[in-house]
Amino acid sequence: MSYEVLTAMEVTDAEAYGKYREAMRPILESYGGGFRYDFWIKETLQTDAKHPVNRVFAIYFKDKASREAFFANPEYLEIRRKYFEPSVKARTVIAEYER
Repeated sequence: MSYEVLTAMEVTDAEAYGKYREAMRPILESYGGGFRYDFWIKETLQTDAKHPVNRVFAIYFKDKASREAFFANPEYLEIRRKYFEPSVKARTVIAEYER
């Protein structure tokens, strides 16, 4: 069993976002996490998001507590501030669920 979050985003700087992914991955893995699916989207046929969507992914953790701890980790927060915030214009969580 794992805890998964399905997310849609509007990435505006693919290079900086790639640096974010590279820098945060070891921290994510230390919490038992990873990416199950990851897509660049060329065309969105329908969305409830209030923003364009060009990236969709499923990120997983061993449980919900690990998810919460990962997103509160100070080292992760610094990486997020440096790379994620300047490269992602908008983000929508489509769903969270146990798998």
